Amino acid sequence: MFKSNNAKLNSDDCQQPQQQNHNHHQQHHHHKVLPKRIILVRHGESQGNKDDSAYSMTPDHKIPLTNIGIQQAQKAGFGIRQVVSDQGSSKNWRVYFYVSPYERTRSTLREIGRAFSRRRIIGVREECRVREQDFGNFQVAERMKVIKETREKFGRFFYRFPEGESASDVYDRVSSFLESLWRDIDMNRLQQGPTDELNLVIISHGLAIRVFLMKWFKWTVEQFEYLNNLGNCEFRVMQLGYGGDYSLALNHSDEEMLAWGLSPEMISDQKWRARSTRGEWNEKCPWYLDSFFDKFADTEDSAEESDKE
Repeated sequence: MFKSNNAKLNSDDCQQPQQQNHNHHQQHHHHKVLPKRIILVRHGESQGNKDDSAYSMTPDHKIPLTNIGIQQAQKAGFGIRQVVSDQGSSKNWRVYFYVSPYERTRSTLREIGRAFSRRRIIGVREECRVREQDFGNFQVAERMKVIKETREKFGRFFYRFPEGESASDVYDRVSSFLESLWRDIDMNRLQQGPTDELNLVIISHGLAIRVFLMKWFKWTVEQFEYLNNLGNCEFRVMQLGYGGDYSLALNHSDEEMLAWGLSPEMISDQKWRARSTRGEWNEKCPWYLDSFFDKFADTEDSAEESDKE
């Protein structure tokens, strides 16, 4: 009898921590807080943007900002502050930064930081996966001109630079970063207080930002090919909509999105995301189906007749 009771006691002892962990796990997920905004920022004007020959003498990751780029970053900082503070009306907002390891992005972050007090910044993390597309070590201007002309013929997404990367390679590593980002959000690693409005700011490069948006919103390769690059220190604001999905339409106009290369159907999708509720999140957009199918069976009967044939 003693042995049986002891065995039961040991069994209960094992189950109790598991139950506690399970309850803690449920409680943890109950209090998960989604960022109110995810803001994507391209670096300021660099020496490479001003003069292509800079890449033939300086490693890409060491290319610095110009004086204009520094001013652009300072201006962007105050613009971002206006957005995350709801033009000064919000009191509990905080920011967390991710930054590419390149000199021009880190310098952009430093200048943006001038717009924020220390208590508003939760933290910052250098993230190698949102770095610039690799073009292959030192870049000889005349050779790169020919290579980029070839890329236009081949297609921007799949063309791989000699000794470098394709946009599809960048897509893969940005996708990996997104998985880590969601894990940080899911485990509340980025949240300080339960009432804080969390804003994530990712300082990166033109292509990395375009593939980030492509991955997030499930845009096709064809849709990607029409996207235009951001200007230096321009930023895109993905804001949490009324039903819990993120959208560009809450901070950007139709005209802006058209100028970036979004089609009318893509813009309609952004507006749908801004107002959709959780029950409507199944992918029901007809335009998305139409991009893959040009003809369906007229009826169920006709489809069955085709099967028999």
